[in-house]
Amino acid sequence: MTNVDKIDLQIIAKLRQDARQSYRELAGKLGVAEGTIYNRVNRLKKEGIIKRFMVEVDYGKLGYDLTCVMGLVVEGGHLPDIEEHISKDDAVSAVYDVTGQYDAIVVAKFRDSNELNKYVKKLTATPHLERTYTMVVLNVIKEQHGIKLGLLEDQ
Repeated sequence: MTNVDKIDLQIIAKLRQDARQSYRELAGKLGVAEGTIYNRVNRLKKEGIIKRFMVEVDYGKLGYDLTCVMGLVVEGGHLPDIEEHISKDDAVSAVYDVTGQYDAIVVAKFRDSNELNKYVKKLTATPHLERTYTMVVLNVIKEQHGIKLGLLEDQ
């Protein structure tokens, strides 16, 4: 783990709430100098802890009402190539290597079942992809990118 302290975690937490706030605003909330925020954010970006600043979108309001979780079973040795291929698809929001009955899990969003059908047919034509298991999400209870970080106890 990279060396982060309580202030770093507080900065990350505040930026996750509102990444558009200024460093001055953030410094005021945390009771530190604006330069401290600037330097720490740059360090966190340089170290790859902060990857990018994002907008959280309600895709349902844009017509993407269908979320699917797909389990993939792949012929041995071909998993990295298949995952790379799948990850380039615009409908795909996540690709995970997993343990258990599947080799990979894919999360994707579609406007309707017709789009999903076309995607599954395209996916099943992928060489070395043995099987796919598609689960349609009926109700989203929680959908959040990231987790709440506990502040370091010993800092």
